[in-house]
Amino acid sequence: MTLSDTFARLGSRALQTRWFVRSPITLYRIGLGFLFGTRLLMLEHVGRRTGGRRYVVLEVVDRPARGEYVIVSGFGERAQWYRNIRANSGVRVWCGLRRGSPATAVPMTEAESTAALDRYVERHPGAWKNLRATIEHATGAPVETLPMVRVRVN
Repeated sequence: MTLSDTFARLGSRALQTRWFVRSPITLYRIGLGFLFGTRLLMLEHVGRRTGGRRYVVLEVVDRPARGEYVIVSGFGERAQWYRNIRANSGVRVWCGLRRGSPATAVPMTEAESTAALDRYVERHPGAWKNLRATIEHATGAPVETLPMVRVRVN
């Protein structure tokens, strides 16, 4: 087993560990989200069944314009946050010094997602190699493209 395989296994396990994945939410909620810079954002979305507020911290893969973010669903269309924003596109965003800004989240087309992923791979080849291995290990499926969402601050 290579070192890369070991990191993929550990990353996969971390992504499936609820307390680990949710720990950055606490930092955002107490006002320390700026420590993550603009590479991560916290998205508040509405539960499609319960109507309750839900939170998730995601990686920003692109920033095409001011107040606009492209985020990726590493677990595909089955991710709860992704399913929730498809049902209700009204969200709030915390990123950098931005706190709780109203925004709209819209799933991108497959062609738009592929183009955004290609740009990300070109800019961050090492990060993509590790992220891809981690996602493939966690989901048990090869990653060719991933669903992406464009978030625009209102």
